[in-house]
Amino acid sequence: MKPNTARSLARSSSELVNGVLVNGVLVDGVLVNGEFVDGVLAVVSSIPAGHAMAYGEVAAAIGSRAPRAVGQVMAYHGSEVAWWRVVRASGHPAVGHEARALEHYRAEGTPLRWSGDVYRVDLAAARWRP
Repeated sequence: MKPNTARSLARSSSELVNGVLVNGVLVDGVLVNGEFVDGVLAVVSSIPAGHAMAYGEVAAAIGSRAPRAVGQVMAYHGSEVAWWRVVRASGHPAVGHEARALEHYRAEGTPLRWSGDVYRVDLAAARWRP
């Protein structure tokens, strides 16, 4: 998927026509279209400061079983929302964004667990259930 086209593809109305994807992106067999993107962003926008959800939990909240598709939405559209509030199932933030996410977690008082100099969100304490 090319970064310069992903936004327009995902925000367009999409459908399968004779088994061919038109105006959308398939991620692990899930059609990531405007409706899916809007659903993910709505759930992420509802997560209050100091709380977090795993990618799979965001997917479940919109009736999907596709955490990787949620990850794709966050990769291309996450800057529109509090992206640091969506973490891996282990509680670790998105790879490559650990330092920036930590600043947000500290500012919001998000519960963290430390192992040496590696941290993760304490999902048992911080989990948000919309």
